[in-house]
Amino acid sequence: MVINTRLFNEVGVDEEKKITFPGGIIGFPDLQNFVLIHDEEKSEGSIRWMQSIEEPNFAMPVIDPLIVCPDYNPQVEEDLLKRLGEFSENDLLVLVTITVPHDLTKMTVNLKAPFVINTQTRKACQIIVEDYEVKFPIYEILQKNKKEG
Repeated sequence: MVINTRLFNEVGVDEEKKITFPGGIIGFPDLQNFVLIHDEEKSEGSIRWMQSIEEPNFAMPVIDPLIVCPDYNPQVEEDLLKRLGEFSENDLLVLVTITVPHDLTKMTVNLKAPFVINTQTRKACQIIVEDYEVKFPIYEILQKNKKEG
């Protein structure tokens, strides 16, 4: 399928790559279908974009939280994950949103509201977890990771 986007113009996406949030995402319950867009030439640790299929102007930068917070391990009630279908721990992809202000040194991720995606069923949900920050600073961590290769 071909989707229109504000950031990437027209993008060809395999229908099987569609991610469905049956309940939408926090603040946007009507946006339920997304695709992940990323630079395939860069490493797995690069920033990806969660692009809405329904709304071309809606795309969020996301990243694997373990890249910026290696001990990230939120406790999640199993009931919250039941709607994702059957899965093993290896089937789950967890991503967090990145906030990029004009001053890049103030870049943060939201560790409190991760996206959890079942890579087998392609169903996803956004959850709220305790003990994590909404604005976890990442600029210096990313710079250090870049230097270390």
